[in-house]
Amino acid sequence: MQALGGAKNHAVVLPDADLDFAADALVGAGYGSAGERCMAISVVVAAGGVGDALVAKVKEKALKIEVGPGNKAGVEMGPLVTRQHRDKVKSYIDAGEKEGAKLVMDGRGKVVPGYENGFYLGTTLFDHVKTDMSIYKDEIFGPVLSVLRVDTLEDAIKLVNSCPYANGTAIFTASGGAARRFETEIEVGMVGVNVPIPVPMAFFSFGGWKASLFGDYSVHGMDGVRFYTRPKVVTTRWTTTEVGPRLNMPTLG
Repeated sequence: MQALGGAKNHAVVLPDADLDFAADALVGAGYGSAGERCMAISVVVAAGGVGDALVAKVKEKALKIEVGPGNKAGVEMGPLVTRQHRDKVKSYIDAGEKEGAKLVMDGRGKVVPGYENGFYLGTTLFDHVKTDMSIYKDEIFGPVLSVLRVDTLEDAIKLVNSCPYANGTAIFTASGGAARRFETEIEVGMVGVNVPIPVPMAFFSFGGWKASLFGDYSVHGMDGVRFYTRPKVVTTRWTTTEVGPRLNMPTLG
């Protein structure tokens, strides 16, 4: 059975996508559960000049997210799991600034009244991220969304395929042809078309490719059946006629 490794899930957005829908999906997939889930979208690949409009919409929607304790009505995003992890995520935001990414939204100063000692971060958004930056190369596992820009769908596919992690990915587009090319050429285990978190139905396997999984089998679907099953093969023949020795491959005849 395989174990989950790094995630680093990309979402590609093409110029023909419904940007309001895409931005809603990216905000939910990027900041849901404070980004602390294996299927979180942590990287957005904006293709063909869609970057400015997309970043503006993501920022507008992300700023409205209510951060606070999960037992309080209206709260949409809670704290990170530990102080140590909160500080680690903050250190990645520090690094992103130093490495030259544009910090569009900075969640480091988030304070929740009455919970000043909580492990809170606000929604954070980087733009103009490069593939050699630590905020791209490493899995941050927090409410930090990074936007990279490319010229074409081909460039986006190459970028995603060059990543050593291949858990999940998504594309947002109105073009069936672009979606078909993406799902065919992309080297990722779980793919969504206008679906930001492409977790398949239980009877299909859940799992990525490359360094995102370790082992021989995925968790669900027929891989799970094979992992927990020891096959038995029985070959039988019933006949009352002796035909002598056969030197050819046996048949039902």
